[in-house]
Amino acid sequence: MPTAAKLSVRLHGGIDARRSVALAECAEASGFASIWLAENPFGRGVLPAAAACAAATRRIGIGIGVLNPYNRHPTLMAMEIGAIDELAQGRARLGIGSGIASATARMGLAPDRPLAAVRDAFAIVRAMLAREEVNHAGRVFSALNVALDYKALRPDLPLLMAARGEQALALCGRIADGLMISNMCPAPFTAHAVELVRNAARAAGREPPADVVQYVPCAVRPDRGEALRLASDALGEMLPSFWSLGERVPAAKAAMLRAADLTESDFVKAAARLRAGEKGADVLDHRFISAFAIAGTAADCLAKARAYFDAGASELALSFAGPQPEADMRYLGQALATACRR
Repeated sequence: MPTAAKLSVRLHGGIDARRSVALAECAEASGFASIWLAENPFGRGVLPAAAACAAATRRIGIGIGVLNPYNRHPTLMAMEIGAIDELAQGRARLGIGSGIASATARMGLAPDRPLAAVRDAFAIVRAMLAREEVNHAGRVFSALNVALDYKALRPDLPLLMAARGEQALALCGRIADGLMISNMCPAPFTAHAVELVRNAARAAGREPPADVVQYVPCAVRPDRGEALRLASDALGEMLPSFWSLGERVPAAKAAMLRAADLTESDFVKAAARLRAGEKGADVLDHRFISAFAIAGTAADCLAKARAYFDAGASELALSFAGPQPEADMRYLGQALATACRR
């Protein structure tokens, strides 16, 4: 494991706040670097869970990623992340992105300028956290004579950007403190994305962002076969919706197709079988697991994590598959601690 690399835990709005606290406490006790709370449209908002986890823990980072300016105005983002960071005593980070356009459209909003929306959000949130009076007349979002009524704990709180397409990755390099990479993006995509972000940062006269946080499903068990079956089923639940997104968004499809040994035909056939009700373990072979999950024994998982770190990720936020995430966290955490002592 590279010394700067971090393993973290991904939670989400499908988990209620009380359960999130229990998982965050376990993640902290098991030595993970952060928890990341992923918010998806029409599920539970993650801010109550983030606040509860911040209050219940002492060391572990509290990441929120991502918030979308189309359904949470940048002024509200600044108000909330400043308060969460105050509660967490400087442990919070925020990811901002403007994806999931189909859900945004269902809110009656027109997400037709997503990059401008993110650019406006970064400008407004940054200035408000610095307790400046903000007068930003943006292409999508504005804030006129606005300032926080309290002093944020950290005016330089890290703001990361979720990005996948080339223009979005270039914007990330120009304005963000870090990059967030979605599930279902293989390590070759990570390398491609990190290179684009770093090049854009240097061209803008900035240091390349230090944080590259990637979401990855994880199935870890002492029984390798059991772990691989869990990984297949977890990917089977994800692949149809991600492939549907790829059919609408070329950048999402291009990211998935960077997986080695998988063709567009492989995805089409697999998605059709999964939609027809077949289980992931019966549909997805080792190529899908190798490309899109970290699975196997603890040693297997640490070795697989290295591929992402070698590609440029600095932190992997793992979604633990299966019914016993606490036991799996402890098992992987013990192996991580042993690896770090060597």
